[in-house]
Amino acid sequence: MDRKPYVALFISIVSVSFAAILIKLSSADSLSIAFYRLLFTTLLILPFVDFLKKTREEIKNLPRKTLLIMIGIGFILAAHFAFWITSLSYTSVASSVILVTAHPILVGPISHFFFKEKLSIMNSIGIIISVVGVIILVTGNIQPGVGTIDTLEGNILAILGGVMAGLYILGGRKIRKTVSVTSYAFIVYSICAIVLFVLCIVFNSELINISLTDFEIFIIMAIVAGIFGHTLYNWSLKHVRASLASVALLGEPLGSTLWAILIPAIGQIPSKYTVFGGGIILVGIYLTARKTKTLI
Repeated sequence: MDRKPYVALFISIVSVSFAAILIKLSSADSLSIAFYRLLFTTLLILPFVDFLKKTREEIKNLPRKTLLIMIGIGFILAAHFAFWITSLSYTSVASSVILVTAHPILVGPISHFFFKEKLSIMNSIGIIISVVGVIILVTGNIQPGVGTIDTLEGNILAILGGVMAGLYILGGRKIRKTVSVTSYAFIVYSICAIVLFVLCIVFNSELINISLTDFEIFIIMAIVAGIFGHTLYNWSLKHVRASLASVALLGEPLGSTLWAILIPAIGQIPSKYTVFGGGIILVGIYLTARKTKTLI
């Protein structure tokens, strides 16, 4: 068995778990963070497109339908980053990352009907459990007197970011069967960056008067979360089941929550509802994405 896809998947999850922490350490607007993260990630990939004739030829000869789908995925990725990064301004790192990672609730059923990756009875139970966990986390944290930084708006934004992430994974799973990771990442990230730039203009997000420290954070984010995170993850999508790729992301909320607790500049202790509801969500996600023999 070739273990490279699984090693790549592990590295990508560890890398992407730093994304929320780097975002919290930045003082820039949410949309500005999203734009520069994707801009720098795209620029890091550009030399590979320039130097690899095979990649240039592949991009030039992409079927129109495939190209349109990739453009659509770029829009979806932009929506994911816009919703999720904004959510971190209104809710805790733990709640945001747990809710945005709950996309197997969406990926599982769609994979069942469209990709013939059948759901078992246990997978279906996992979806129900995850939904219960989401309800506990979201409703528990908005009760009067709970004393948490979580807000309903922030949690809803994180959930919307999760929905977009699920669609992004499903789209990537389909396209990556025929398109190389370099061509896929360059086109999708480029479209995403353009869409985020337009959103920055529309919502008057600051793009010029940004500190050097923030630019350094953007570059680190592009390298760690962008190249070693999302791009390695995209590469692994061709070689592993979509459900496995989704459940692997369980490592992201665990890592992000731990760093958010340990780093003094953030110092966020999750509320009891986040811990309890989040734990239920993670168990449900595991059951949703695990492979079993009993199919429905």
